Amino acid sequence: MSQERWDAVDAYVEERLIEPDPALEAALAASAEAGLPPIALTPSHAKLLHLIARVHGARTILEIGTLGGYSTIWLARALPPGGRLVSLELRPDYAEVADANVARAGVAGLIEIIVGPAIDSLRGLVAAGAGPFDLVFIDADKESTPEYFEQALALTRPGSVIVTDNVVRDGMLADAATGDPRALGMRRFHELLAGGAVDGHRVSATTIQTVGAKGYDGFTLALVES
Repeated sequence: MSQERWDAVDAYVEERLIEPDPALEAALAASAEAGLPPIALTPSHAKLLHLIARVHGARTILEIGTLGGYSTIWLARALPPGGRLVSLELRPDYAEVADANVARAGVAGLIEIIVGPAIDSLRGLVAAGAGPFDLVFIDADKESTPEYFEQALALTRPGSVIVTDNVVRDGMLADAATGDPRALGMRRFHELLAGGAVDGHRVSATTIQTVGAKGYDGFTLALVES
């Protein structure tokens, strides 16, 4: 199978299952115009995240890694009345683009974007007694994913779901000899999950490999049991 075939399948799925959306298309266009890296979720993956939030009935969502706000909009649209979303972004210029994008989409009132290093923002949320969050989406720098997951756990409850993106790294996850720092971060992440106990919490998790317009990768879904 080729990247060309994966692209074609994604295009086929998006044409039939994802309705055109001017606000989402504008968010991607504005992000590209501002020079943000083209690493937002594909529409099909973003809709999967949206559906997970809806199926789970998430009223409170924490996103680690805002970028231009594309996935933020999808998640905010899954919230019920009275729901809220907190999104963490390292770069002020990215957060400025995201602010404009979520405002254009009409969901700004549901969202708080916190700017700064994610690990510091997470510790601040823990210290402030924020949460619990029903759903957490981790999609920031891959080297720090284990630390983000540990801090996120302190902001959840039994029954919370944590989704972590880009964990397979073109298959490097299974390469014990890899020197890629992002793959090493994901290997540490899986070692953290092994055994089902993290910082006193019981966690049940699985990782799913994916192919598509963004190549070969995958995501981890974890359920906080206690």
